[in-house]
This record gives sequence, structure tokens and C-alpha cells, in this order.
Amino acid sequence: MHEFHRIKRLPPYLFEAVNRAKAAARNQGADIVDLGMGNPDLPAPAHVVEKLKETIGKTRTDRYSASRGIAGLRRAQAAYYGRRFGVKLDPEREVVVTLGSKEGFANMAQAITAPGDLVLVPNPSYPIHAFGFLMAGGVIRSVPCEPGPDFFYALERAVIHSTPKPIALVLCYPSNPTACVAELDFYRDVVAFARKHDLIVLSDVAYAEVYFENNPPPSILQVPGAIEIAAEFSSMSKTFSMPGWRVGFAVGNERLIAALARVKSYLDYGAFTPIQVAATAALNGPEDCIHEMRATYKKRRDALVESFSRAGWTIPAPRASMFAWAPLPERFSAIGSVKFSELLVEKAAVAVSPGVGFGEHGEGFVRIALVENEQRIRQAARNVRRFLDTADKTLHNVVPLAAHR
Repeated sequence: MHEFHRIKRLPPYLFEAVNRAKAAARNQGADIVDLGMGNPDLPAPAHVVEKLKETIGKTRTDRYSASRGIAGLRRAQAAYYGRRFGVKLDPEREVVVTLGSKEGFANMAQAITAPGDLVLVPNPSYPIHAFGFLMAGGVIRSVPCEPGPDFFYALERAVIHSTPKPIALVLCYPSNPTACVAELDFYRDVVAFARKHDLIVLSDVAYAEVYFENNPPPSILQVPGAIEIAAEFSSMSKTFSMPGWRVGFAVGNERLIAALARVKSYLDYGAFTPIQVAATAALNGPEDCIHEMRATYKKRRDALVESFSRAGWTIPAPRASMFAWAPLPERFSAIGSVKFSELLVEKAAVAVSPGVGFGEHGEGFVRIALVENEQRIRQAARNVRRFLDTADKTLHNVVPLAAHR
């Protein structure tokens, strides 16, 4: 059988080696502290769960729903943008409900990409930001993840030296995986650049509510004129600890939203109506649950940074997101992030995500997700300390450690 065209365009799944190591360790009875996948472990808010229970079984709720999302949920998301960002959205033309932000992003790529179209994507980045366009037949050119002068230098070079010229730019702040954040002035410069060079901007703000300082991350749509060229993606997964419910949103430019809605109309009938009703209750309800979520992740972040530092592994404290972006301990820099992540599972019973899985510029780092409680994080640190303390003796045939002391 011939290889399938779109499958051939996807690179090897670089997290699989760690998944195999986890499975092997668990088969041997190991208790793995899994800080790999960004899969929130906190419960969904009680009032949201109650609304789901209340709605299930009601007349007509078991029928096909609306691909664009029920009207009440689209209005709730528009109201949220008004409260949180001061952005006025038309829920009929500028909001669409997606089956999580990942599905929305992938289908937006299908909607706007012609074969060979060039898209500028941060490297490292969340995989769907690049692979969504690759599956749609597009071509990727990397730009730096960190907002700053190097980012705009790369944009200028891409526009000048790329043939064909880029059609779109992807942004993700707070960043998955690096946890870096962008300020509103950065978005102003991006919008000016995009308007000058006729670029679409696709912004992912899935972690906009997970921040640890009194400086809430902004939306690109706060910039005057941004709605003429930009669409933004968000999710209920992190804000309300509802990852398995699969509810997200795309908002912004009405042509982009209409294109996404048209593609979706051929592919799905929308999320289960009671889930959409419960998501509406989340957006319209009290925000205590958001504050509690934020406080929990901050405590976990602080526990991670403090305990891992005492274990001999210095990890920069992220300002936002549910991830820490950690450079490999210096002694292990030569072996790369995949091998280091495998060793961490095998020798320390701790799972993390290798940075190279988010792009070649992620090599030399691992992503650590704050998805275990503080006690488990401190247990992971103790395991890591034993691993680091004994590595010189136990890994001398595996890792060229002596050269990296």
C-alpha cells in the first residue's frame, strides 16, 4: 500500500520514546510522577458539573447541536471578551465554538491554506501550530518564540526572502511550551507589521488566565485594527479545568471566523448540547474557581522551583501558563532532551516532555507540567536529587558526564 501523502508530511512523534519508557516502568511497578502532558488534574467547577447534570436528558438536548455553537454560548464568550479584554465582539459574526482550541486551529488551517502557502510559526511551539498547516498542504518557516527584536528581525527576513511571501503568522502567549509572555506593545507592533505586509495573524491564548503576577496577559484584539487581520483561539480546558469536555473558541475577524465555520459545518455538528450549556454557565458564572485554579498552579510552580533547585536542578520560574521550561542540567546537555527524558523516567520515575518535540529550537530543554499536587512535585524532586547524585557512577557508560561538569 502506498504511503499516505499527509501522513508522510508529519515528522516522527518525538514524545513516543518517553511514552514507551513510562509504559515499561509502570509494567515493572514503578510509581511515575507524570509531569509530561499538560492535562489539568483539577476538578471542573461544581456549578458547571451541576448544570451539565441538570441539562442532560432534557427535551431535544440529545439531538444534533449547532456546529458554530449554541447562541447562548457564543454570547457568553463575547461577554467574557468584553469583561476581560475590553473587546466588543458580535457573537453572530465574530465568535465560533470549537471542539477545543486544537480542533479549531487545525480546521482554520484547512480553511485558509492553499497547497504551498507559507506560514510563519514560532519554534518551539505547540505542535498543532505547525502540523495543522503541514496537514493542510502548507509550508512552515520558523520564527523565534520569544517576543523581542529577534522576533521582528526574523519576520522582516521572512517577508523579504521567502517565495511565495507568507500568508499568516502564528502567535501563542503565554507560550506553550516556553511560558514566555507578551505585552500589549508587542501586539501593537505585530498588528502594524501584519497590516503592512498583508498577513493573517492567528493568536492562541489558551493560557491567558493562568498567570502568577498582577499583570494579566493581553489579547491581540485589544489593539485597534487587529480585528481586521486576526483571529484568536481560547479554551475552557485550562481556565475551568475542563480538558475532556472539548470546548474552545475562535473569535475575531469575521471573514476568518466565517471560513472556519464553513469548514466545520462539513465536519461536525458541534459539541453535545448539555456540555455547551454547562460551558455557558461557566463563562457567565462566578470567577472564584478561576482565582482558585490560578492560586493552585502558583503554589505548584513555587514548590517545583524551590524543591528542584535544592535537588540540584535550577528551573526558571514561569510568569504564566501551567508549564516550566527547564534547561537540561549542564552535565546532560550533550545527550539531548529525548534521551534525558527517557533516563529521568527510568532512573527517577519522573516524566517530562522533551523540548525537541516542540521544534528543533526546543532542544536542550524539557517542558514540565504542573499537573501533580505539591506533595508529588516534592517527591519528584527527591527522586531527581538521587538520580543526579548517583549519575556519575551509574551512567558512566551511557552519558559522557565528565566533560560537562
